[in-house]
Amino acid sequence: MMKKRSISASKASLVLFLCQMISALDVPLDLSQPPTITQQSPKDYIVDPRENIVIQCEAKGKPPPSFSWTRNGTHFDIDKDAQVTMKPNSGTLVVNIMNGGKAEAYEGVYQCTARNERGAAISNNIVIRPSRSPLWTKEKLEPNHVREGDSLVLHCRPPVGLPPPIIFWMDNAFQRLPQSERVSQGLNGDLYFSNVQPEDTREDYICYARFNHTQTIQQKQPISVKVFSMDSLNDTIAANLSDTDIYGAKPVTERQPILLTPTGSTSTKVELRGNVLLLECIAAGLPTPVIRWIKEGGELPANRTFFENFKKTLKITDVSEADSGNYKCIARNILGSAHHVISVTVKAAPYWITAPRNLVLSPGEDGTLICRANGNPKPNISWLANGVPISIAPEDPSRKVDGDTIIFSHVQERSSAVYQCNASNEYGYLLANAFVNVLAEPPRILTPANKLYQVIADSPALLDCAYFGSPKPEIEWFRGVKGSILRGSEYIFHDNGTLEIPVAQKDSTGTYTCVARNELGKIQNEVQLEVKDPTMIIKQPEYKVIQRYGQVSFECIIKHDTTLLPTIIWLKDNGELPDDERFLVGKDNLTIMNVTDKDDGTYTCIVNTTLDSVSASAVLTVVARPNPPFDLELTGQLERSVELSWIPGDENNSPITSFVIEYEDGLHEPGVWHYQTEVPGTQTTVQLKLSPYVNYSFRVIAVNEIGRSQPSEPSEQYLTKSANPDENPSNVQGIGSEPDNLVITWESLKGFQSNGPGLQYKVSWRQKDVDDEWTSVIVANVSKYIVSGTPTFVPYEIKVQALNDLGYAPEPSEVIGHSGEDLPMVAPGNVQVHVINSTLAKVHWDPVPLKTVRGHLQGYKVYYWKVQSLSRRSRRHVEKKILTFRGNKTFGMLPGLEPYSSYKLNVRVVNGKGEGPASPDKVFKTPEGVPSSPSFLKITNPTLDSLTLEWGLPTHPNGILTSYILKFQPINNTHELGPLVEIRIPANESSLILKNLNYSTRYKFYFNAQTSVGSGSQITEEAVTIMDEAMASRQVDIATQGWFIGLMCAVALLILILLIVCFIRRNKGGKYPVKEKEDAHADPEIQPMKEDDGTFGEYRLFSFVSSAPF
Repeated sequence: MMKKRSISASKASLVLFLCQMISALDVPLDLSQPPTITQQSPKDYIVDPRENIVIQCEAKGKPPPSFSWTRNGTHFDIDKDAQVTMKPNSGTLVVNIMNGGKAEAYEGVYQCTARNERGAAISNNIVIRPSRSPLWTKEKLEPNHVREGDSLVLHCRPPVGLPPPIIFWMDNAFQRLPQSERVSQGLNGDLYFSNVQPEDTREDYICYARFNHTQTIQQKQPISVKVFSMDSLNDTIAANLSDTDIYGAKPVTERQPILLTPTGSTSTKVELRGNVLLLECIAAGLPTPVIRWIKEGGELPANRTFFENFKKTLKITDVSEADSGNYKCIARNILGSAHHVISVTVKAAPYWITAPRNLVLSPGEDGTLICRANGNPKPNISWLANGVPISIAPEDPSRKVDGDTIIFSHVQERSSAVYQCNASNEYGYLLANAFVNVLAEPPRILTPANKLYQVIADSPALLDCAYFGSPKPEIEWFRGVKGSILRGSEYIFHDNGTLEIPVAQKDSTGTYTCVARNELGKIQNEVQLEVKDPTMIIKQPEYKVIQRYGQVSFECIIKHDTTLLPTIIWLKDNGELPDDERFLVGKDNLTIMNVTDKDDGTYTCIVNTTLDSVSASAVLTVVARPNPPFDLELTGQLERSVELSWIPGDENNSPITSFVIEYEDGLHEPGVWHYQTEVPGTQTTVQLKLSPYVNYSFRVIAVNEIGRSQPSEPSEQYLTKSANPDENPSNVQGIGSEPDNLVITWESLKGFQSNGPGLQYKVSWRQKDVDDEWTSVIVANVSKYIVSGTPTFVPYEIKVQALNDLGYAPEPSEVIGHSGEDLPMVAPGNVQVHVINSTLAKVHWDPVPLKTVRGHLQGYKVYYWKVQSLSRRSRRHVEKKILTFRGNKTFGMLPGLEPYSSYKLNVRVVNGKGEGPASPDKVFKTPEGVPSSPSFLKITNPTLDSLTLEWGLPTHPNGILTSYILKFQPINNTHELGPLVEIRIPANESSLILKNLNYSTRYKFYFNAQTSVGSGSQITEEAVTIMDEAMASRQVDIATQGWFIGLMCAVALLILILLIVCFIRRNKGGKYPVKEKEDAHADPEIQPMKEDDGTFGEYRLFSFVSSAPF
């Protein structure tokens, strides 16, 4: 799988824009303005009693404000307390606890006031409380004696601290006690046992309380728990129990659930809006109950609901009034259920709907301050002016209070002040400062001049024009320095002066001018915009499947704006790459060598520039052969079957396709594993068929596309009972090795086929078609038995039956065998030969009587050989050839005979013992054929017009030669052939002189012999007549003369110069009028020259002189 995401600079720019929307109301610090609180301590401030107390209060204003404090509602004179100091140019108080002060003495409610000539701002009420981590009260803890299966609650009851401590349970070795559905810690810190088990007995259940503020941990005294049962009651436990306890003790019984907390059937819970709601139900019961939560009349909120502490705690985050309702927990086991309904009411401390914001007005302007808040119950809204309730504040004729709104009309400079809005209910309060600052100021542009903005094409461009002025200036934007005003839907103009180009293009690059004006003046500022090409990944990493220990590469080829410098980062599963030398990061790729299982995951290529970021991911799946199965178990053992089950090992990202089951016979073949069966990869049990008297062990091998796993560990052994053999030996045969015996053979049963001890074989035989009784013998540890004194080649009925100490196998089937063979007695008769052509003949014979074969008829053999060649009348070494014809065939073809020769042949019958006597020799002759090529052809004594030819007789005349045929033709310089001339030469000739040939001419000769049947294959040669000596001398002289070579070089140079002149004139636009001149001065008497085509010249008659061979 592969995914791609892109993060442009537009999101970051949008955040910047929102920040500017807020900061646009800020008054520059060089102008008069009332105080503004910029930093203060939290409302509920818990301090470490061992460290100095720092109560923060920072403010800005013009003139710089002065600071004062109240404590518990009255003026706090810091000059009278040597332990308290105020930081210079700040309202922050430092209480020196580390130099003798006590934190408890400074517990209280503090409020800071920042004041200058234009008004006073106040902080929240800051409640200072030192943290507390008291010790546990000493108590005597009695051991808890509990009956097995009963419930138990170990109470923690930590000391009340500030803030409340974090509770956990450990033992003496500082190891956390394991928790489960049965044993868990409640929200109050108590340890609950739904039912106790013997393993819960211990003497070191210790509750710890950690106080984070003071970095201290307090521990309760160890609690002892002893679990007993009636079966294991001993003297020690009995000594600690009363008679009533012992008498009342009962065996462990299962019990339906009851709730340990909360108690009763209903309860209530109040939670504040925005907080985390925690509801808890812990139940007792045996078996351990399972908890389920529902909301009556509704659904649990999605994405905000979580279950903790083994589903005993329901957690809902960021609750709102809609989460009010009845929540039911249900505890259930096999015996029944119990439930509890918790009625949840969500209240709300005040929260802002519209908080008052600073108001900057020019003299004579109107304005409003709005303060709206909500809560449950609905909060009360009250106003203060410069920290004093507005009802007793000095009168201001421009001000009118209307509930949550103050309306200002025709303000003057004396109307400047800081107003406080307080929204409160029983769950808390909100306090906000907002000033009214009356100023008369010409426009200012706060954005730096010629600021450069760079964005990616097709993304928004936000050009700032932060401004200030009173009255509020109007903002206009222009393209360029003196361009026209920007209007239209392609631009968005924000109240804070920002110009937004929603989809910036490359042609949006340029200068933009912002103009701010009010009745007191006008100012302008220029900014620059550059639009860059987006960064793209043009070759993304692709999903890869790789075998363990292989090598894999991911590509990440990018295209980017040439003015931006990209950086490429590779991540694995959204984290850094492992610090491993196997990971090689190249310019545009990531290579992983020797891949292991831990390399499996998602790899992401992130390309960052200063303006944008793109990424692409691909998954690497590392596959391998599966891990071996484990936990083999045999069940349902029967005499002939058993069920085998197993747990598959890890498939290593390649699904298991099948399981191979093998078995070992520890009784007969220990250490040798045999294939048993194969089942699909979704199956983890199989019913196996078994044989008697086998000591089975099984193992399982998992198979996936990568290969086979290692075998599992062997299962337990299973020895099956003995039984009669189920089967008899196979491949029973009866074949005699001598004419007077019968050898009976069979394949012995394997060890597990014996079905029991004492395996033997009952061998039985009788002559077929003769009314004889069966003759039988019982043998062991052999697979052959020889019957002697039999007639030659007689059929026998044979059977071999297995038996062991428990009895016989089923009746075996019979097979037919034969006693030993002897050589055939007679030869085939009436042998006839029909000659088909000079190289092929057909032979026929009569079959011999079967009784004379004295064995299995295998066929006939034809022996034939060449006696002599009829053309040469010479004898040579006789080489006999043999052809075998299988079965009862009575004819056959004799190929590869030599023409014009005399042959002899005979025929013999063949059985399993050998060959019988030969038939009388039969003589036949082959007719003439075409001869082979002459043994050689030599051409000698070349002259100007003659050649001498000599040749040898054919190696195989294949008859009586009648003549020779000579054909020849000239070959010119281009290897073209001239007219063909044919000459017939008497058979008794061995040479020939060809005369009247052309001088200096190559000839090609074709030569073959003939019999009365036809022409044989030809032999070819080439030869050349010599040239005239004077002509040859002149040709050589011209070709080697220096003047001739110089002339050729001069001609080549002249041609080159002419070509250059033509080229120059054509480039100048002129016309080289060669063709026109030729056309104008054409000579009609000029005819094309007749080319010398190199033909063969004059054809002349020739004569020849032949000579007879020596």
